[in-house]
Amino acid sequence: MKSMRPTLYGSRHAVSAGHYLAAAAGFAILEAGGNAIDAGCAAGIALAVLHPDEVNVAGVAPIMIRTGPQGEKGAKVVTIAGLGHWPARFPADLFMREHGGKMPLGLLRTVVPAAPDAWITALCDYGTMSFGDVAGAAIRYAREGFAVFEYMATMIKEYEAGYRSWPSNAAIFLPGGKLPQVGDRFLQTDLAGTLQYMVDQERTMAKRGRIAGLQAARAAFYCGDIAEQIVRYHEQEGGYLARDDLANFHCRYEAPVSVRWRDFDVFTCGPWCQGPMLAQALRMVEAAGGLNGLAHNSADYIHLVTEILKAACADREYRYGDPLFVDVGLDELLSDGHVAARVGAIDHERAMPDMPPPLGRHPSNRPPPVSASRTRSDATIEPDTSYCCAVDRWGNAMSATPSDGSWRSPVIPGLGIVPSARGTQSRPDPRHPSGVAPGKRPRLTPNPAIAVRDDGSVIPFGAQRLPFRHGPPGGDRAAAFRDLQLPQLVRALHPPARPPEPRGPPAGGHDRRTAPPRPRRGNVAGRHPSRLLGGGDPVGQPDGLPARRGRLPSAGLCHGELRSPQRRRG
Repeated sequence: MKSMRPTLYGSRHAVSAGHYLAAAAGFAILEAGGNAIDAGCAAGIALAVLHPDEVNVAGVAPIMIRTGPQGEKGAKVVTIAGLGHWPARFPADLFMREHGGKMPLGLLRTVVPAAPDAWITALCDYGTMSFGDVAGAAIRYAREGFAVFEYMATMIKEYEAGYRSWPSNAAIFLPGGKLPQVGDRFLQTDLAGTLQYMVDQERTMAKRGRIAGLQAARAAFYCGDIAEQIVRYHEQEGGYLARDDLANFHCRYEAPVSVRWRDFDVFTCGPWCQGPMLAQALRMVEAAGGLNGLAHNSADYIHLVTEILKAACADREYRYGDPLFVDVGLDELLSDGHVAARVGAIDHERAMPDMPPPLGRHPSNRPPPVSASRTRSDATIEPDTSYCCAVDRWGNAMSATPSDGSWRSPVIPGLGIVPSARGTQSRPDPRHPSGVAPGKRPRLTPNPAIAVRDDGSVIPFGAQRLPFRHGPPGGDRAAAFRDLQLPQLVRALHPPARPPEPRGPPAGGHDRRTAPPRPRRGNVAGRHPSRLLGGGDPVGQPDGLPARRGRLPSAGLCHGELRSPQRRRG
């Protein structure tokens, strides 16, 4: 059967994104002489316009950058933690004291918006172009509109009640009080004005150089009129975001977590997100025999990978959190002893029915008692992540997972943005490693990654949305799809012409959006025996395919695979 995922080649550069117009925006930057960082930022900002149901200009934007000529030993990998923290005056015990351990929808979930600073930080330090250059396409799409596509229409319908909760949201996402239909022109004029204001402020400083202009664009958001409107709305509506929270915010550079896997150096983000799960999972796969002797996607193959991912999810639940507040102990989690203990606890005949118990815990980080931590949140499994990446002729690569939905918190009237509601990824109980605390970052799920092969090939990858009714791989699914990707990417360096095979994440551990674990549940196409996930475990709907990616092989050609028939790549 002819493959519906053609392999694309280019001699100079490549870009991939969760919407074909975002990919086009990034590709135009590359064709104009920009580098991978310029192109990645252009695609990422455009996604906040083109996927407003799951990405927001004022949301999160974790970024990973690899610099240096192809194969050069001195090339480096950096991560920009495009994730905001809780407001400085937010009461840590608020949700436990006044909301019964639940986190209600609305302003109380707000953390400092990080995406604008993340994009501008990347441009300042590794890009070559201005904010106006890279944001031009996004402004045009917002002002002139674009065609509503099926997935977007489905998601707005799915969360219609949320959009109707706030008049400012309904005015944009339910124009005329009606659900947008496929093919309708979708306009975001307030958002276009917000981005244009940042560009205009940049231009006032253009004579002082590119960096001064970029800093002016950032100040327009975090210190200027945009910040004033955000703070005024929070003051009026009972929010906690203050002027100092915005003015003093800067995304942190965080050292990547790296692991050697076969002939690859694999880089992921740190424990401020669930990135290290990838490093743990790869180490456990190798300790379990490297999947040798297991037919690809057979019942035994999927069972082993699922149990490994459950173990990684357990360590995430017990240990991960903002490393500025939590002693995560990553060296221990990646140690031979810990990896062997986790693999040794796997039953190759039956699935563990619940989340695996903790191993080697630091007592000071132990989560609160089960009775306290299992209070259900008002949050649901929310589709709110996309992906973009780019590679260029100079060997640079960028991988990013911009995110944040638009229905669970109000749009700021006149701005067209939803300040990041990623507080939902914190636990309401401040005693938990990922619990709420002033100045602390939630434990984020979206996370980009990059693999560098010994021959110099660079593979940026990450989880993004899927063209299926059940939405993108958010929460646990984001990590599971990404962790499953790398072995399949390597297996498919030259993708075979065959029908797509089912892939799916486990759901036996905690999802960051619901406090209790969800045991005995799987998401794999229903062709395997039930013992795959334990006696009687349900096998759910197929959730689709993992994200796309671009790569730069040693042959000097940009080479990538189109992962979804709904989107194209430049």
